Amino acid sequence: MAVKFAKAFGVKVTVLSTSPNKKKEAIEHLGADSFIVSREQDQMQAAMGTLDGIIDTVSAQHPLAPLISLLKSNGKLVLVGAPEKPLELPAFSLLSGRKIVAGSLIGGMKETQEMVDFAAEHNVKPDIEVIPVDYVNTAMKRLLKADVKYRFVIGITNTLLKPTS
Repeated sequence: MAVKFAKAFGVKVTVLSTSPNKKKEAIEHLGADSFIVSREQDQMQAAMGTLDGIIDTVSAQHPLAPLISLLKSNGKLVLVGAPEKPLELPAFSLLSGRKIVAGSLIGGMKETQEMVDFAAEHNVKPDIEVIPVDYVNTAMKRLLKADVKYRFVIGITNTLLKPTS
């Protein structure tokens, strides 16, 4: 969703991923302008100091120094994922580049409504798989196997109707 919202705001978007297999989806479906495989040192090196901001959605433990190196001076890294362990921050690269690391969870009612209104106005839609209630156990198994492309949404239409005799 971050890519779709950023594009709707008119921002040039670069997607970073450890998987090169996500490039086509990021560019053709989500609308990213460019793609960097973060495990490819030559790609990371070429992008050093070129990004104004990064929204980091990763909840697993991962090094922040490579991301911080991609930021321009006065750039901002915003963490929305929540790794279990404390983060290691390279103080010198933050100080020398006047870079900022911040965190964000979810906005309040006002911000959420503004986001929904913006999404409606700019046709920003989530990529979801709607499943019936009786598919939930299968969906959980798929989650454990990482067999889910985006998010499941449980459709509740007709689930609260009384059975007819």
